[in-house]
Amino acid sequence: MIKVGIVGGTGYTGVELLRLLSAHPEVQLTAITSRKEDGLPVADMFPSLRGHVDLAFSSPDKADLSKCDVVFFATPHGVAMAQAPALLAAGVKVIDLAADFRLKDRAAFEKWYKMEHTAPELIEEAVYGLPELNRDDIKKARLIANPGCYPTTMQLGFTPLLKAGLIDAGNLIADSKSGVSGAGRKAEIGTLFSEASDNFKAYGVAGHRHTPETSAQLQRYTEQKVGLIFTPHLVPMIRGMHSTLYARLTKDIDNAALQALFEDAYRDEPFVDVMPFGSHPETRSTRGSNMLRIALHRPDGGDTVVILVVQDNLVKGAAGQAVQCMNLMFGVPENMGLQQVALLP
Repeated sequence: MIKVGIVGGTGYTGVELLRLLSAHPEVQLTAITSRKEDGLPVADMFPSLRGHVDLAFSSPDKADLSKCDVVFFATPHGVAMAQAPALLAAGVKVIDLAADFRLKDRAAFEKWYKMEHTAPELIEEAVYGLPELNRDDIKKARLIANPGCYPTTMQLGFTPLLKAGLIDAGNLIADSKSGVSGAGRKAEIGTLFSEASDNFKAYGVAGHRHTPETSAQLQRYTEQKVGLIFTPHLVPMIRGMHSTLYARLTKDIDNAALQALFEDAYRDEPFVDVMPFGSHPETRSTRGSNMLRIALHRPDGGDTVVILVVQDNLVKGAAGQAVQCMNLMFGVPENMGLQQVALLP
């Protein structure tokens, strides 16, 4: 059994980890930390876990995380970098769902996240946890930087085209929407029901911290300079993410070959579904599951390819992807504990 600890188990990604890991046949939940909720049974805060999780939250100073095999950090940015060095030194593997180790450029991290990086010695070692693109490295890793939710959709949508050298890498556009749970489980005016419901808005248009993360990862697959315009939006739903991606084709290719490119790229991927050409994937087709769906379009048969990508921002966009990485790190089947069918309606 894999002994698992979770730091920060009271947020949306934390409870999603608990939901997935409590049903994982190879996992033993060992510690769940929360300074504020120390001593509170997990099932008292999250009744959905009654009968599945019998642990209580414990403050970080009481939880002996060094006895775990792996520790997930479902915490604000900056927490993992403070605690990861000691855990790694004790032989514990670490999966960070925040951004502490996503950017290899320390200066870029400090610019976008407005904090000093206190564990720069670990930045280069950290493996970016996108299994479809980094599977072999993830298997050997002891420190995983779980990707952002938006970047997951953008990378899996653009990468096959970049690898094939078919598009202008300098003019990529991503028009993305996320449910309100992407903002986290905290009290803020912008995410109050009366503010977010019956409303739709863009944010971070002048610059968003997921742009440097995505651009840096996409740059690995092209010699061209990557240029990405990324505009996120908040939509009035709890879960779900939809990215509409635009790229200009620079080589002749017919629609059948374009479709075959994506089908070949993801043929053996358990959590990427390439739908028939011209399909319109819906966010609810992935709700509660670790599945990501992709569909291709080519308006008027022109030189623009449109890639539609949907996922559950809390599962494939966060906790599910982290569990997928854990499975790879410990040599168990990659889809173990992640075979939930999406909820409908």
